[in-house]
Amino acid sequence: MFSKQQRHGIFLLLIIIVLLQCIYFFIDAPKQDIIVNKDAIIKFNKEIDSLKLIALEEEVPNIYPFNPNYITDYKGSVLGMSNTEIDRLLAFRKQNKWINSTQQFQEITKVSDSLLSIMSPYFKFPNWVTNSNVKNTLNNRSYNKPKTFEQKRDLNTITSQQLQKVNGIGKVLSERIIKFRNTFSGGFIADVQLQDVYGLTPETLNKISEDFTVKTPRKIQKININTATVNQLVTIQHIDYDLAYHIREERLLRAGYKSLSELKKVKGFPINKFNIIELYLLIEKENNK
Repeated sequence: MFSKQQRHGIFLLLIIIVLLQCIYFFIDAPKQDIIVNKDAIIKFNKEIDSLKLIALEEEVPNIYPFNPNYITDYKGSVLGMSNTEIDRLLAFRKQNKWINSTQQFQEITKVSDSLLSIMSPYFKFPNWVTNSNVKNTLNNRSYNKPKTFEQKRDLNTITSQQLQKVNGIGKVLSERIIKFRNTFSGGFIADVQLQDVYGLTPETLNKISEDFTVKTPRKIQKININTATVNQLVTIQHIDYDLAYHIREERLLRAGYKSLSELKKVKGFPINKFNIIELYLLIEKENNK
């Protein structure tokens, strides 16, 4: 297909290609010397080191002013205290004693002067410790004792306005308490029923109990849990028909309840309402004749 001249040209091209490949593999090109700028490398390394230091400083937890009386194991270890020093502090606090100065802190924990110099700038004692005037005032103050049962007002007779004197009780909550109380003919049986008033937090309940209590409880006929029928049980707060049937089934399995606390094991029983439910119940073994 090719002429003689063309075949010679192709053969010559192949020879040239082979020669170029041999030159590429066997003959090394002259290497250029690499010039290293040592000053630039040193400068670059310093920049890297400075960035690392900044990152390490950011990882160190910030220390804010604190009362040394409340140092925990973790807090003490972060501050650099040894386990022995922390244990000395905790043992001192378990005696219901308080540290009132930097010097006393060192006497109790026996930390070194160098560590104390680092920690003490962050110590923050209460005002009555650092301020002598405040301290003397507190020492001379006569604290109010908790009110006795006789001194408290009756929850079954108080008004909405009287309730509003309690911190955290406004018009809405006070009226809600009175309205809930009036749903029972005769009022509350016990203070614990206040837990059913929507919006009352445990803290508010404690404040109410400081000034008010049930002094004239509503008279009720308690139900014997070991003989109660389903229809009797559903008359009790927080017990519906499903729960009443479960209570009866559990009673049959146990051959009678031996204590009211066993109700907590009944399927679906509202444990957080046990103190209210037990107000309506009593334990009497059924007589088997």
